[in-house]
Amino acid sequence: MFRACGNSLNGAWLARRSTPGKATTARPDSSTEAACRSVIGLVRVAAGHGSEVDSIVVPIMRDLWVLMAELATLPENRHKLTPGRSCVTSEMVDRLEAIIDDLDTKFEPPTEFVVPGEHPVSAWLDFARTTVRRAERQAFGAAPPPSYVVPYLNRLSDLLWTMARWQEGVSRPVSSL
Repeated sequence: MFRACGNSLNGAWLARRSTPGKATTARPDSSTEAACRSVIGLVRVAAGHGSEVDSIVVPIMRDLWVLMAELATLPENRHKLTPGRSCVTSEMVDRLEAIIDDLDTKFEPPTEFVVPGEHPVSAWLDFARTTVRRAERQAFGAAPPPSYVVPYLNRLSDLLWTMARWQEGVSRPVSSL
C-alpha cells in the first residue's frame, strides 16, 4: 500500500510503502514522471499517430518507464537494476542528443524570445517541456550520481523545446514578435 507522507527530498514528495511484516520505506513520488508521460501522450495525439513527432516520442515514453523504475528502486537494491531496462543509461541520453542535433538542421532557430502557442503541437510540446523540467528538479535528490536520470531529463527538456520550435517552423515561418 502506498500513501503520501510529508517528507521531502529536495522538493520531491515521498511515498511510503508498507508491507505487512516489513519496515515502511520511503520512495520518491513518481507522479511528476507519470505526468510527463501523459503530456507527451497528448503531444502524440496532437501530432497524429504515424507522424514524425510520433516516431520520436514513442521511444521516449518507453524510456520514461525505465526512468520511473529506477526512481522507484530503493538505494540498497540499485545493484539489481538492468541498464536500459530498469535504469537510465548514457546511451539513452546520447540518443536524445542525436535527435536534437538532427532536428536543429530542419528549422531556423528563433532569434528572439518565443511565445508559446504558434501551433497546437508546439504548445503541447512546450507544456511537456515544463513538466519535464519540474521532474528534473525533483529528481536531483532522488537520483544522485552515477544515475543518468537527471541528465536524461535535462536532455529531454531540451529536445522538447527543439521539437516545439521545429513544429512552429513546419507550421509557420520564423518571425519576430
